[in-house]
Amino acid sequence: MFFQKEIETMSRPEMEALQLERLKRMVDYCYENIPFYHDRLEKAGVTGDKIKTLSDIQYIPFTTKDDIRDNYPFRMLAQPMKKIVRIHASSGTTGKPTVGAYTKQDLDNWSDQVARVAVAAGATEDDIFQISFGYGLFTGALGLHYGLEKIGATVIPASSGNTAKQLMMFRDFGVTGLVATPSYALYLSEMVRESGYPREDYKLRLGLLGSEGCTEEMREQIEKNLGIFVTDNYGMTELTGPGVSGECEYRCGLHFAEDAFLPEIIDTATGERKAPGESGELVVTTLLREGMPVLRYRTKDITRLNYEPCRCGRTHVRMDKVTGRTDDMMIIKGVNVFPSQIESVLVSTKGIGPHYQLVVRRQNFMDNLEVKVELVSTELLESYGELKALQRGLHDRLKSVLGLETKVTLVEPKSLERFQGKAKRILDLRNESSETK
Repeated sequence: MFFQKEIETMSRPEMEALQLERLKRMVDYCYENIPFYHDRLEKAGVTGDKIKTLSDIQYIPFTTKDDIRDNYPFRMLAQPMKKIVRIHASSGTTGKPTVGAYTKQDLDNWSDQVARVAVAAGATEDDIFQISFGYGLFTGALGLHYGLEKIGATVIPASSGNTAKQLMMFRDFGVTGLVATPSYALYLSEMVRESGYPREDYKLRLGLLGSEGCTEEMREQIEKNLGIFVTDNYGMTELTGPGVSGECEYRCGLHFAEDAFLPEIIDTATGERKAPGESGELVVTTLLREGMPVLRYRTKDITRLNYEPCRCGRTHVRMDKVTGRTDDMMIIKGVNVFPSQIESVLVSTKGIGPHYQLVVRRQNFMDNLEVKVELVSTELLESYGELKALQRGLHDRLKSVLGLETKVTLVEPKSLERFQGKAKRILDLRNESSETK
């Protein structure tokens, strides 16, 4: 099933011709309407007529999150404010928020892109979707809201929190689809299992999860608890929001909306473009955005691109699930560590729950990583031998995967914080630790 079959099944030559035409136009559009890009492109000697092939994109300078924050709030706008009908922004937890600005056409294009992702995952006009993202400046809730409405689905704007009410609406409203972060979906799934109501009272069948990474192991846990089919989708405020890419029913990569976004993979350290199929940092250029376009935006997400057509019939390039972020990566004793590596080990270990916290400390001038993870049952606390065996087994598996010694701490069930939005798993105490301790 397709939402826009003609676009979603374009041949590679047709798609590349369309991308080249739109890239040339977008370069000139940014040059003429955004002083930041005018100066950058002028210095680089790049204009639309000098872009002869898609590979010429390499001559355009990168855009970074710092560039957007340095031009906060509206100096990256390509249209006057009277043409802007919506403002979104990131949470801004590490400084000024990242702003996104949208024209009417931007919102229409955005809902099309989200609709494609939803239909590819299996959503139909007969579905009732409960959106358990937090509404507000965050792009996720309204992005999925308008995309799902566009395909004719019923939308319940539940927002996040008030879990008992969330479960009540699941049952009373006959909800068939859930939109949430993987962390909150996991928490909801645990509460459903403990709710005391029979599975038949829940009509859930589909989960459109996003806004944070979701390992295969976590997805399996959510699917098992809720009895649903879960797909992943990808986006960020800088690129519009959700709808940049998403999984189809075969879940063999996230189909990129290539008519609207031009993806590249680069070497994070050198900035050099990598060959198709090689892993690296995802860089994206918006091809249609009017309000706040970006050229070669460095996402900091690590993935790779697969240009082979998918058996679902869609021909747009597929990106692998993001394996980590360059800014989430921890360097412990010279070893690169991604939370997703640790999560895969924890979630696949019997007796261990899916909730965890990573604590980084500095002692005697050395960085140390503690992995705190919940037990599934308090019964293990009564058996010292089993507890030590479980702890040692986890330690050994983590050492094998990470190539690093970690301290494993097993804690009581439900003692670690639950998250209704993006999970905050890393507690970095290195600046607070004594160098001589």
